[in-house]
Amino acid sequence: MSTLRQIDARARIAENVEIGAFTTIYGDVEIGEGTWIGPNTVIMDGARIGRNCRIFPGAVISAIPQDLKFDGEITTTEIGDNTTIRECCTINRGTRDRNTTRIGQNCLLMAYVHIAHDSLIGNNCIIANSANIAGHVVIEDWVVIEGVVAIQQFICIGQHSFVAGGSLVRKNVPPYVKAAREPLSYAGVNTVGLRRRGFTNEIVAHIEDVYRMIYVHNSNMGRALHAAELELPNTPEKDFILEFIRKSDKGIIRGPQGI
Repeated sequence: MSTLRQIDARARIAENVEIGAFTTIYGDVEIGEGTWIGPNTVIMDGARIGRNCRIFPGAVISAIPQDLKFDGEITTTEIGDNTTIRECCTINRGTRDRNTTRIGQNCLLMAYVHIAHDSLIGNNCIIANSANIAGHVVIEDWVVIEGVVAIQQFICIGQHSFVAGGSLVRKNVPPYVKAAREPLSYAGVNTVGLRRRGFTNEIVAHIEDVYRMIYVHNSNMGRALHAAELELPNTPEKDFILEFIRKSDKGIIRGPQGI
């Protein structure tokens, strides 16, 4: 026991982990090789932190959920390899619903982000300052969420999408799109992000055609999905978009004209 740190002897910590002063680490914790834990950090029971992560001062990882239904069940918070968690982030562990809260690999959570219980964040995501993610949210791979965004519980954000700063997310956000305005609406395809990640101009144009069919050419979602299925070429991107929308029980964000 260090005079500057409180590290439970039961914690499973790789030998080359660096831990800053005044940090507290509970007993049911695992921390992988090469991870850096800054000063004044709290790592609580249930934390499973991967390799080469960076956790900055003031972060609280795996605190119990802010959910009145939580009854002390044993659950976890999982942090993937190479993920950075900046100052004063709070990540709550899961409940009996999913048993875990998960952050994927190669993610960046900027200062003051809150991730609530049972939320699942994919790989290569960026969540900017002061975003608040409610419980049971799913954020798929390669999503960018700008600052001061609030996401309602049980929402799903599709892969490669972009959510503009200050947004209130009450409906699912389909993959590959930009979401902005109030109420949150489709603001086009995330062309810049897709091209940065190696999507060809042909694929980007095809994704634009799918969303043009859904949001511009049709005022009825059922007819739009049927038309896209029949009239547009079959590609993995089209199939993923249509499947995402069909599974969206909470509905998806509105179109540019309020459709």
